[in-house]
Amino acid sequence: METDIAIVGAGFGGLGAAIALQRAGFTDYLVFDRGDDVGGTWRDNTYPGCACDVPSHLYSFSFAPNPRWSNTFSSQPEIRDYLRDCVDRFGIRPKVRLRHEVLDARWDEQRQRWLLRTSGGDHSARVLICAAGPLSEPAVPDLPGIDDFAGTVFHSARWRHDHDLTGRRVAVIGTGASAVQFVPQIQPAVEKLTLFQRSPAWIMPRRSRRISRVEQAAFRTVPGAQRAARAWLYLVREVMGMGFLHPTVNRLASRLSLRTLRRQVSDPTLRDKLTPRYAMGCKRVLISNDYWPSLTRDNVDVVTSGITRIVPDGLVTADGVHHRADTIILGTGFHVTDSPVVRLIHGRDGRNLGDAWTPSMHAYRGTTVAGFPNLFFLLGPNTGLGHTSVVLMIEAQLRLMLAALRHMRARGVQAIEPTPQAQRRWTQRVDRKMAGTVWQTGCSSWYLDATGRNTTIWPGFATGFRLRLRRFRPADHRILPADTTPNEPEREHADAV
Repeated sequence: METDIAIVGAGFGGLGAAIALQRAGFTDYLVFDRGDDVGGTWRDNTYPGCACDVPSHLYSFSFAPNPRWSNTFSSQPEIRDYLRDCVDRFGIRPKVRLRHEVLDARWDEQRQRWLLRTSGGDHSARVLICAAGPLSEPAVPDLPGIDDFAGTVFHSARWRHDHDLTGRRVAVIGTGASAVQFVPQIQPAVEKLTLFQRSPAWIMPRRSRRISRVEQAAFRTVPGAQRAARAWLYLVREVMGMGFLHPTVNRLASRLSLRTLRRQVSDPTLRDKLTPRYAMGCKRVLISNDYWPSLTRDNVDVVTSGITRIVPDGLVTADGVHHRADTIILGTGFHVTDSPVVRLIHGRDGRNLGDAWTPSMHAYRGTTVAGFPNLFFLLGPNTGLGHTSVVLMIEAQLRLMLAALRHMRARGVQAIEPTPQAQRRWTQRVDRKMAGTVWQTGCSSWYLDATGRNTTIWPGFATGFRLRLRRFRPADHRILPADTTPNEPEREHADAV
């Protein structure tokens, strides 16, 4: 089956792309997703306590405000329902193909189209938009002996709701954003909870509250009220970004975090285990009011010794201690810098994107990649944020994508891709901006790839990124006119400085 534009993924990125295309008059597109519903990350992560750590009014599309948010920080079910509502509100459901896992996407040079093989059939498209998301593939550690474990093992992103944790001895591996949310929820029910921590997290208080009915009514009826609330949150969050770009600014926040830790954890030994010894922001800063208190309960142990092997009835750590468990929950995050999805995408010379991004990811404006014509990658390299909503970044990329598509339509262009020189200049600029930021202070985090480069986070304010993506630059691209056969040499524009 042929379509003009194929979108992979039905989370914020994929649905945002579909809505943007629909509103701009590009109506020949399809959205492919391997799940049985839309929502992406917010469909898959259903663990107890799952919620967003960005304010609700900011963690939503600017063109689709939701006056019905019940809390200043939304829970997973509300965000999932919001995305479902967007699908129906903008009439894109007929374009969504659920249970269509993309198994291979390959650029055909002769046909100048992307050929997609999915679990629901084969398709071809002129343009491919990859919106699989950086938090779509759970990272499962290779722990010796895990196949011999006699109990139940699952990742937090694949929560086993059929497995009752009441009265069980549970081992939790990992202390990232997911564990900080689900540990306080399961702690009261389990007999024993053993938390295996590699490094402690910086945690700030969660300043959340219920949104009153009066506020909701105002957002529904007062013109501009919700837009004003969003603008205020945007400004506050941009100011917070100063601490990531200039680490000394975060000292005040660090003191607040440590003061909260002292107040919530009285035991000096446990408090020492939970005290971070790296610059705040070097790893993801988490927000919680109940995580640290939950670790002080009598049925909880925090273990900092490394796991050496799994045995049928538990885990053995480097200090020789055997920790009994009948359930292991992996809170070990996702494949962010090495997502398996990229190895399914093959460009001009048949090389897959995973190889092109080995050992380090590179993309022009985080969106397009040299050697991969008509590919737009949402939330690609260096498009993440440590201080505000990634939805802002997605919308900036969508504006760039639409500008490129309009240019192609107006000029009769068949295919575009960034020149290697333009892509290299962009990468060098990002790396220069990264110098002196908190991510260069030496800690190990999932922001970094195998070479130690931060290929995940944008080293600046969301405003700066949005301004840099405000228009399409033809001079930075190789452009193939529609009347040029694939065997003819491409017209290459001079690179803009």
